[in-house]
Amino acid sequence: MKELLKKLRNYEIQIRKAITSQMIGDFRSIFKGTGLEFDDVRPYQYGDDIRTIDWNVTAKGHGTYVKTFKEEKEQTIYFILDVSASQDIGEQGKTKGDVAKEICGILTLAGAKENSHIGLICYSDQREIFLRPQKGMAQAHQIISRIYQLKPQSLKTDLRAAMMFALNTIKRKSVLIVISDFIDEGYEHHFKALARRHDLIAIHIRDRRETALPGLGIVPVRDQETGKLIWMNASFGDLGERLAAAHQNRTAAIRDLCRKHQVNYLPLDTQEDFVPALLRLFKIRNKSMKV
Repeated sequence: MKELLKKLRNYEIQIRKAITSQMIGDFRSIFKGTGLEFDDVRPYQYGDDIRTIDWNVTAKGHGTYVKTFKEEKEQTIYFILDVSASQDIGEQGKTKGDVAKEICGILTLAGAKENSHIGLICYSDQREIFLRPQKGMAQAHQIISRIYQLKPQSLKTDLRAAMMFALNTIKRKSVLIVISDFIDEGYEHHFKALARRHDLIAIHIRDRRETALPGLGIVPVRDQETGKLIWMNASFGDLGERLAAAHQNRTAAIRDLCRKHQVNYLPLDTQEDFVPALLRLFKIRNKSMKV
């Protein structure tokens, strides 16, 4: 555990140094969002930003009203981590699950240093871990320990159930960081609901093995979640092209869903250095905060 924490801290320090040298903000930008929460409404005054108009109140016919906000003193962060068997795809020590855990661990340490409340939801097609948010390094260490020691009870995926659990459990507006390969269907409605209620970030972990079959003739292919073994002719026809197209369509669908509902989206390949990738996320969130 000590070696693991040392590795994650080194990554975190590396990211902090890059942030400082590139003048793109600080770790708070990934957690704080606008830094404001709804307080009350008041009558519209000349010069008010029209984006703050509360149309529901205004529609009652008693004049135009705008929302007022107060600064959030503390922020709550939840990590929603996909721990289904499809996360096991990738090179040893560099699977989708390995990368997801490292990202979660680094951001957990960063959030703890920003004095945020941090919680954790790990899901397959059932709830594997739920830790209510708390402050401090002890909470960060507990989260990291739990995700690395976890042996999921189920191999399957149900993102819809994970998001429904988050919707029913997390009442106060929070930063929700969903880390998954998004290989599932039927979760879009709940994804939209999370985006409306919370500050949502989607980190999409991918691996090249999902799109590239070696031309080795007939090879065994195992479904990680069902355990079913299928023999496929990897050299036949356009199988590789169809796999690549399916992967591209899935990536385009989650990217478009995020864009439509103003969700920060970060695609990340397992062979990619995720430090520059996280810096891209900081840049995106800093830019959106200035709008």
